[in-house]
Amino acid sequence: MAEITVFYDKVGQTLTVWFADRSREVISEETGHEIVLMKDRSGNVIGLEKLNFVAPDQENLRVTFETVSL
Repeated sequence: MAEITVFYDKVGQTLTVWFADRSREVISEETGHEIVLMKDRSGNVIGLEKLNFVAPDQENLRVTFETVSL
């Protein structure tokens, strides 16, 4: 079963989402639009960070996930 980890830093105003073990990160790449991609040794994206993210309701931030069949 895949695990996704989400961190919201309201002081630093970042939202970070990990799709894999974050210890596998070896490089990060800023893509523009205040998005940073974290990659593993093979160049696979294992996480992303949205800079300057402010949740409308910082006390009750909800995260919803949906899956789709490809």
